[in-house]
Amino acid sequence: MKETAYLSLGSNLGDRRARLREALDLLAAAPGVKIKTVSEVFETAPLEFPEQGGFLNLACALETSLGPRELLELCLGIEVRLGRRRGGGPRYGPREIDLDIIAFGHKVVREPGLEIPHPRYRARRFVLEPLRQIAPEFRDPGSGEGIGELLRKTLAQEIRPAGPLGP
Repeated sequence: MKETAYLSLGSNLGDRRARLREALDLLAAAPGVKIKTVSEVFETAPLEFPEQGGFLNLACALETSLGPRELLELCLGIEVRLGRRRGGGPRYGPREIDLDIIAFGHKVVREPGLEIPHPRYRARRFVLEPLRQIAPEFRDPGSGEGIGELLRKTLAQEIRPAGPLGP
């Protein structure tokens, strides 16, 4: 059975646009994954660890026959392939690429190492704005709140459109 999953992608090291594009290409090439839509790119200031460069963020919707854990493993593998190394630096510090599963159908998953919906997405404007662009009908699987309501509850964050990702 196929599910729609929503991912958030971000990068703040190196050629940020190229890394986002590469991550999308690797997702699209994975068996059991079809990218349905991709948001524009948004530029955002870092939140939890401000002593770093700004991020480029986008959201994408996938149709997948993978399960939630399989999709997580695919995302983690793409991060490693594109140069991300976990540990050794500050949490929320600079990263080549970050892929987060925001939602997976209407499922709520609480397992070791995997929480869906993403536990912090509701407070992150840099996730919600791109998500609204590709899924204006999105509703939080846990609370049922719509994307507009979620956005109204977020704190003000510096975020600005940075145009389409391009070829």
